[in-house]
Amino acid sequence: MRPFRLAVPVIAAAVPLLAWPVAAQAAPFALAPVLTDNVVLQRGKPVPLRGMGEPGSVVHASLDGGALPDATVAADGTWQIALPPQAAGGGHHLRFATSTGQQTQLANVAFGDVFLCSGQSNMEFTLRHATNADVVIAGSANPDLRLFNVPKQNSLTPQPQFGAGVAWAPAGPASTPDFSAVCYFMGASLQATRKVPVGLIAASWGGSIIEDWMSLAAVRQAGGHDDDLELLALRRRDPAAAEQAWGKQLRAFFARTAGKGAARSADVGKLWEDWGDPAYARFDGTATYTATVRLSAQQARAARALRLGVVDDIDQTLVNGVAVGAGVGWNTQRHYALPAGSLHAGTNTITVNVLDTGSGGGLHGDSLPALELADGSIPIAGWQVVQGMPLARAGKIPMPPWIAASGLTTLYNGMIAPLGDIPLAGIAWYQGESNAGDATGYRGLLRALIADWRSRFATRPFGIVQIAGYGPLVAGPTDAFWPRIREAQREVAASDPDAGLAVAIDVGDPDDIHPTRKKPVGQRLAQALAGKPVAALPVVLREGNDQVRLRFNRPLRVIGDAVPIGFELCDAAGHCRFAPAKLDAPDTVAIPVRTGDVTLRYLWADSPVANLFDADGSPLSPFTMPIP
Repeated sequence: MRPFRLAVPVIAAAVPLLAWPVAAQAAPFALAPVLTDNVVLQRGKPVPLRGMGEPGSVVHASLDGGALPDATVAADGTWQIALPPQAAGGGHHLRFATSTGQQTQLANVAFGDVFLCSGQSNMEFTLRHATNADVVIAGSANPDLRLFNVPKQNSLTPQPQFGAGVAWAPAGPASTPDFSAVCYFMGASLQATRKVPVGLIAASWGGSIIEDWMSLAAVRQAGGHDDDLELLALRRRDPAAAEQAWGKQLRAFFARTAGKGAARSADVGKLWEDWGDPAYARFDGTATYTATVRLSAQQARAARALRLGVVDDIDQTLVNGVAVGAGVGWNTQRHYALPAGSLHAGTNTITVNVLDTGSGGGLHGDSLPALELADGSIPIAGWQVVQGMPLARAGKIPMPPWIAASGLTTLYNGMIAPLGDIPLAGIAWYQGESNAGDATGYRGLLRALIADWRSRFATRPFGIVQIAGYGPLVAGPTDAFWPRIREAQREVAASDPDAGLAVAIDVGDPDDIHPTRKKPVGQRLAQALAGKPVAALPVVLREGNDQVRLRFNRPLRVIGDAVPIGFELCDAAGHCRFAPAKLDAPDTVAIPVRTGDVTLRYLWADSPVANLFDADGSPLSPFTMPIP
């Protein structure tokens, strides 16, 4: 546990008031870590001011010279003062002093609207890498827009402190380059519209799954994770036993998802997408690498470790059928110690089961596989690989629940818990790529996270970014992977009157899961938090047996053509075809149908082409629905 930020002597965000004497022997007095100079506190709501101090001492506080209620420090060293609701404005000062003679103050405090931005890499994606970054950063100075970056930290238990030093900072060329681009554009839009101070808290981790952002209570309530929660508890008590238990789960997963096809040679210096093999060019899923190495009895006895190189993303490695190691991480070198007796004289078989969860995959790198001996090394060559099950069919992945970004509760504990229970105006969420393998389960998890964070931060508005286009461009209807998670996000937003959807289907890049056009996404998030309804399905009006009319909740316009594209009709067997469509009225699309058509889909592809937009420039959301 990290110590609280000390108020004496002077540090960056807590200035001692020299007119007040300081007790020499008093216990440290500190404010909660989210309270620094330049902080934005939520207007119109009571705000808990918290900190640490000498048990039994009294904390006095004032706002702009006006006294606030006192607090007595509890036996556990914590204290809390309730700050009454305040009107929007800036330039305020909060002063604190204790009966033991300690004091500090917060300068340039503002009251306005505070938002939390969280998710995975597309929310983490910084402004310096976004489209037109130089111009945006140069013009980003705004004293009424303030930024707070939460440092990365994961933990098995909720933490009161962040993983590194933190401070609020006014937006400007010094603070915006390394801040979330989506969050910045969202906040700039909100501040320009609301004309009040806006505070933005960014807490994201690339590649993270939603379960790792949920509290223990929320994960339990969502259900389906009892075994993982038991494993997490075991990790707290006995890390070695937890590792063994996870290894058994992983081996069962690879056995279930292993391929039965023919093997091909594997270039273990390259990602499998770079082999030039169409079967692997866009493959995400499991594969089994094997190689053999002949050893003398002396060499077998001298073997100390197995060096594999990098495995993207998850591996379990066996020597002669016995597991010797497993790892998680797309850019992590795998190096496994070999227990005595792992190898023998003659032919030995090395098996590396691999799961790629997105983008590049497989065993690769400049450091090629080798056995490390007491006095040298032996290269392992002649690798073969058999392709296994694609990610979309692999089901639940047995991730170790204590691993950062892939576990349960660890990011909540390390990055959300230290925020305390400060009230917010709303929450923005850009995540889903890492949960795309289970779109059905994601619905329940997202609803559980929304309820969890709303309760903690005393807020209702929740903006959800529907993930952007990514993946191959196709000429016809296809059973695509990414539309399923987009539909889950749309359904959750549509079913919640206080949730909004920011559609990003048009800003994607078929070859890059991290598109750089973040400004439209941020602006649409601002609209979602303001209540713009874009997630609802259209009302379907059947006209005889040969046409349906879709009535949307807002006017639409076709861009770049005379007719909207991307609508599909499917029969009960799942055979789909593109359907001609016509914008019959500003809010109505007419589509001819045939007998046997049961499902209507729109933009149901990994990287579809969208040309139907609303008056604000937002594309119509992808969706699927039954035809009445």
